[in-house]
Amino acid sequence: MASLASLFQMDKAEGLSELFVAQLKDIYWAENKLTTALTEMETAATTDELKGGLRTHLAETEGQIKRLNQVFSSLGLEAEGVKCQAMAGLVDEGEDIVAETQSGSLTRDAGIIAACQKVEHYEIASYGTLVAWAKILGYEEAARLLHANLQEEEATDQKLTMLAESFVNTTATAE
Repeated sequence: MASLASLFQMDKAEGLSELFVAQLKDIYWAENKLTTALTEMETAATTDELKGGLRTHLAETEGQIKRLNQVFSSLGLEAEGVKCQAMAGLVDEGEDIVAETQSGSLTRDAGIIAACQKVEHYEIASYGTLVAWAKILGYEEAARLLHANLQEEEATDQKLTMLAESFVNTTATAE
């Protein structure tokens, strides 16, 4: 017979497992939404460096979606997304930046980089949490796959910072 303490632990694990799946659905929707947004941002970007970076990140995002599909499969679940209000808001903000800045300007590129970094920080927080929870819940395959996504998001954030600091921000001040 299970002790009261072990039953309580099982209830907590079930609650965390449900929260894990809910957050997994959230990031799945977010990544899928991002594929469209990245394409639009690439079209709006001015410099070849930013356009190339956005193209590269789009390919990474598509790979991340494949990994998320594998995470769902490893849990015996169908992959499905639930609208992520945070990502929807961040994408809207990025669209506003494009609408409010001059086409062909480095000011626009600086704004696009800032919008993308906000997205990256949201994704880093989401994946960091999901990795920690997957480990606690014993979802080793999920933890491995989610950690790969986390590492890509961190690398993208660093690349965006380097691009902004290398010439985009300083050149934008002269416009």
